[in-house]
Amino acid sequence: MEPQQHQQETQQSSEFFREVFYIHYPTVRRKLIGLVRDEAAAEDLAQEVFLRLYRNPPDEPALMGAWLHRVLTRIAYDYLNKKARERALHEKQSQNMLSAEGEQPSNEQLLMRQLDQEEVRELLEELPERDRKALLLRYSGYSYAEIAEQLQVRQPIVGTLLHRATERLRRHAATQSEAQFK
Repeated sequence: MEPQQHQQETQQSSEFFREVFYIHYPTVRRKLIGLVRDEAAAEDLAQEVFLRLYRNPPDEPALMGAWLHRVLTRIAYDYLNKKARERALHEKQSQNMLSAEGEQPSNEQLLMRQLDQEEVRELLEELPERDRKALLLRYSGYSYAEIAEQLQVRQPIVGTLLHRATERLRRHAATQSEAQFK
C-alpha cells in the first residue's frame, strides 16, 4: 500500500469514527447512566465503548447501533459485577473486623499471654541494664531521639544498640529453650 493511499484511508476512518461518535455518544452515555446509575462512571464506560469501536469497528457499518448497544451492555455488566465483588469483599472485611473486635480472648489465651510476658520479663532481667532499658523504651513507643536522651548516648548509636540488644535477647531465649528440652 502506498503511503498516500494509507493516509487517505486513515483520514477516512478518522472522519467515520468522529461522525459515529457525535451521532451515537449521547445515546450510549444515556443508556450507560441508566444501567450503572452513576454519571461519572457512565462517561468513563462510554469512552471505553468508543475506544473499542476505534480499535475494532464492526464489519457492517449499517449495524453500528446494534454493535454499540451490545458492547455498552457488556461493558456495563462487567462494571456492575466488579462493583458487586468489591462491595461483597468490603462487607466481608468489615464483618471480620467487627467479629475480631467483639471476640473476647479465652482464659487459656489470656494465661498464655501472661506466661509469655513473664518469660520475656525474665529474659530481659538477664540482659545488661542498658540493653534492657533500650528495648523497654523502644517497645513502649519511644523514638530513637527519646531513647538516646534517656540512655545518654548519641542518637545515631541507638539503632545499633537496639539491634545488638535484640540479638542478645534472641540468643538468650534460644539457649533457655534448648536447656528446657534437654
